[in-house]
Amino acid sequence: MNEQELRDLLKENRTFVPSEERNKRIEYRRAGRSGLVLSAVSLGMWHNFGSVDNYENMRNMVFTAFDNGVTVYDLANNYGPMVGSAERNFGSILSRDLASHRDELIVATKAGFPAWKGPCGTGGGLKYLTASLDRSLKNLGLEYVDVFYHHRPDPDTPLEETCYAMKRLCDSGKTLYIGVSNYGGARTAKICALFKQMQVPFVLDQVSYSIFDRTCEADGTLALAKEQGFAVTAYSPLAQGLLSGRYLGGVPEDSRMQKDKYLREKFNEDTLAKMRALAAVAEERGQTMAEMALSWVLRDPVVASVIIGASRSSQIRENLKLDPVFTAEELARIDAIAPAEAKQ
Repeated sequence: MNEQELRDLLKENRTFVPSEERNKRIEYRRAGRSGLVLSAVSLGMWHNFGSVDNYENMRNMVFTAFDNGVTVYDLANNYGPMVGSAERNFGSILSRDLASHRDELIVATKAGFPAWKGPCGTGGGLKYLTASLDRSLKNLGLEYVDVFYHHRPDPDTPLEETCYAMKRLCDSGKTLYIGVSNYGGARTAKICALFKQMQVPFVLDQVSYSIFDRTCEADGTLALAKEQGFAVTAYSPLAQGLLSGRYLGGVPEDSRMQKDKYLREKFNEDTLAKMRALAAVAEERGQTMAEMALSWVLRDPVVASVIIGASRSSQIRENLKLDPVFTAEELARIDAIAPAEAKQ
């Protein structure tokens, strides 16, 4: 029996055998001036990894991502539904299928939004952040995560306490690196200075970033990252599906937009016209609109990774065909369609 026949036999028995070529299929980027290296695409588990979702489909999506070189898996304590179920499901897949590959994985989770009842189940305080990471590690079946993010700022907790909590968690070995999310430019600058004072390994700022949402450019986050040596990870790079190409001909009955009032309100004739104009630019580049939108976010090397969501393996494969090199003319055309100061 040759190697390929053995791989086929193992796959028939639902044993995951990743490709030996997996690390040649994707770009890897350093997280700022740190020693951490990320795959340029991360698999996000905000949707489709909860208790109401199909477990075998989750496994297949994780297998597809890893088989194509994706090393970063992005979670949070409240991802589900139910709360915590995305971590538990991914933890089960890790234990069952990927335990021997743990050292190749960057597992990231977050805390900041409500995760359990009572006043200690949310925020940015020492009690909540410590308890949350302990819960996450139990859910994941891990001794440590690679990155622990504060998911959102807490105006009722001093930044000094949040920084101290993150330092304690690093010092305890429960996380290797620290990140923040949804902080905005000014608040990120303040907490970055505190992290430096306390010698906390702050390496990543997770922000919403897409052609249709360029807030992190306007508020100075990208410039600060370059100056201070941390990197950015981008969520919603397809503007919650508006840049996926799925809605160019209307709204399919089985689409997320049918269930999401917020998205439906944003989908109007003006937005559709911009989507079609962007699709034309993408076609000239030899890409789908989704491929171009993801590539556009990665055009700046300060962005270490874009976080994609998926409901099936084919979507993951489609979102890995990236080319972050743009001509000045292409960038100007995109700017004219979706100006930098606008949030669609």
